[in-house]
Amino acid sequence: MTTITIDAAGIHYTPLNKQIRQAVRDGVSEIILKNVMGQRFIGDGLIGNVKITIHGVPGGDLGMFMKGPTIEVFGNADHAPGNTMDEGTIIIHGASGDATAHSMRGGKVFIRDDIGYRGGIHMKQYQDKRPVLIIGGTAKAFLGEYMAGGLVIMFRMQDEEPYAEMGLASGIHGGEIFIRGSVEEWTLGIGSSARPATSEDIDRIKSFIFEFSQYYGIDPAKLMNSSYTRIAPVSARPFAGKYTWE
Repeated sequence: MTTITIDAAGIHYTPLNKQIRQAVRDGVSEIILKNVMGQRFIGDGLIGNVKITIHGVPGGDLGMFMKGPTIEVFGNADHAPGNTMDEGTIIIHGASGDATAHSMRGGKVFIRDDIGYRGGIHMKQYQDKRPVLIIGGTAKAFLGEYMAGGLVIMFRMQDEEPYAEMGLASGIHGGEIFIRGSVEEWTLGIGSSARPATSEDIDRIKSFIFEFSQYYGIDPAKLMNSSYTRIAPVSARPFAGKYTWE
């Protein structure tokens, strides 16, 4: 097992990413990045079992098109971590920006704290690939917009009030969202429906509850003993009535 450390202070994202790719080609198993401050595209398109540990704040599109690696961030992340990710795991010990897990099609993204707007937009799944986005805090408007598949779980650990952000799952036509606690009815977007999660539903997501708790050193009892709301599509074609078909 080979580990290297790269000091990213003052390095433009292009040469930084070239160093990362070269390390992967050389067979390095873990890359530790220190002093990261806004460098974009880290881990993009990487394939394999390498782990990238980031200290700092990575820029946009962290892990985009990634297929296999694990990225762990000790800090916040900018917009769209996990964008179109195919396989692998991203673990963020902080918050992330807008469009987290945008068009994600496989793997898992864990956010300890909050995310911005349009989290999980256009997530999709195919055959045995089912992307998973797990949020420890809360999310801004349009969570799960146009979801075509996958799973979103939001724990809202610091907030016991009903979730109330507009456009929740607007245009959803596949996949499902679980939100800890209740959801204000007016927040539901076009094509989405909500109901209390059943014990069978909780059984299906409990492995992710334990995985989340393990990453962040949290007692899973509170999350396991909570009630959840399940949001799912009303149909596979929520906007069919808005078009004219010959």
